[in-house]
Amino acid sequence: MNEDKQTNNDVNLDKEYESNSRQLDLDETLREKELILTNQVAGFDQEGRSLVAYAGFWMRFWAYLADLLVIGSLNRILISPLSMAITGNVFDSSFFSIQAIGTTIVFYLYFVLMTRFFGKTLGKMIFGLRVVSLKEERISWGTLFFREFIGRFIAKFLFAGYIIVGFLPKKQGLHDIFADTTVILDRK
Repeated sequence: MNEDKQTNNDVNLDKEYESNSRQLDLDETLREKELILTNQVAGFDQEGRSLVAYAGFWMRFWAYLADLLVIGSLNRILISPLSMAITGNVFDSSFFSIQAIGTTIVFYLYFVLMTRFFGKTLGKMIFGLRVVSLKEERISWGTLFFREFIGRFIAKFLFAGYIIVGFLPKKQGLHDIFADTTVILDRK
């Protein structure tokens, strides 16, 4: 009787050991999968290499020049005729002229609206770039306004705010750092 009881205890212990072993293997597998998913969401592959290709200084520079051509064209089509009709002069040099205010509005609306609705401007589209938030799924209006208005305003006075793109690991300008954004190569 004692032998049967002992045999049953041994069998039960073996089953419990197997069950615990399988559970540990399952837990370890789940942890590995969780780590892989976490890395993928964070932008890294299984070996820790970045899955995201950040856009460097020159790519962003050429995209910005293309955007300036678009903005200049919009100003010539929309603002110059308006200025001519109101003041009789297309090239008014005063700081608060219709020309100055209109071109500023076109400049900021272009960057804000294109980035909000498409994630990129026409210049960025040409060069295959996209603006992304480092903290949000999609760039919020608040982040976008901060990036485009405050960040660019500060970066305009400190030209180094753009130069640092070439030296930082995530290729961020000063305006990107302030808004927790960056520009990546868009492979779509």
